[in-house]
Amino acid sequence: MMTVSCACSNNNTESSTDSTSSSAAEETTAAAEEEETTAAEESSSEESETPAAEGDQSLQNILDKGELVLGLDASFPPMGFTDENNEIIGFDIDVAQEVCNRMGVELVKQPINWDTKEEDLKVGKIDCIWNGMSINPARAEAMNLSDPYMKNEMIFVVPADSEVKSMDDLEGKTVGVQTGSTAQEILEAWDKFDTITESPLEENVTALSQMELGFSDAVFLDSVVANYFITSNNKDYVVLDGNLEAEEYAIGFRKEDQALRDEVQKTLSEMKADGALGEISTKWFGSDVTTVQ
Repeated sequence: MMTVSCACSNNNTESSTDSTSSSAAEETTAAAEEEETTAAEESSSEESETPAAEGDQSLQNILDKGELVLGLDASFPPMGFTDENNEIIGFDIDVAQEVCNRMGVELVKQPINWDTKEEDLKVGKIDCIWNGMSINPARAEAMNLSDPYMKNEMIFVVPADSEVKSMDDLEGKTVGVQTGSTAQEILEAWDKFDTITESPLEENVTALSQMELGFSDAVFLDSVVANYFITSNNKDYVVLDGNLEAEEYAIGFRKEDQALRDEVQKTLSEMKADGALGEISTKWFGSDVTTVQ
């Protein structure tokens, strides 16, 4: 009896020991496998992030070629336009020139068709769009926009002797607007749009000239442009009370050009802090109207 009991006791002990060892080994193996998996995932994550950061050569490309090509509608005073000497000048041009000076590169001013500006940017014809460009959802989706640097309103302008005295009087009238602009989008979204006749034209200056010649009754455009044009050309125009929408201007870069966008933004902030941006704004608008932080 004693022999049998001892034998049974030994077998149970050995079985328990084997089970415990096996369980511990399995736990150790599982832990090791989990650590390896976590390490592999972290390594994979790091590898996937690093190339993206290293791959953005947008700023370095500009520094290497020594120039920044700025795309603009060269008939958009006072932001960027061609003067009587056939030179492209304007507020945005002066600001961009100072930014380029500080970056150590040449500013190249490239007139473009405003209606195809996004495509010109995408294919590399220009490095940025910098010309009183209003922010809207479509542009924010298509481009990498800077922070807003100026506010603007969309308003109606009419000749001083016009029978149109308010926006309500525009019913049945012809209104000029720049093709491909946010002004056109806003005008066409106006709840009274179906009561007017739209006259799309390539440039704001052309639209104002057409109005002066009697081919339209009003022009819908940026207040910045309208007020400058009226003042600088001593035009007998009237800005109707009210506006359809307030806007903000920004600079557009290619989606992937984050490094270039950030460098320009940083330089603008430095210019705001040291007063250079305010001086340029005062030259064109009489005071610092910029909103750069």
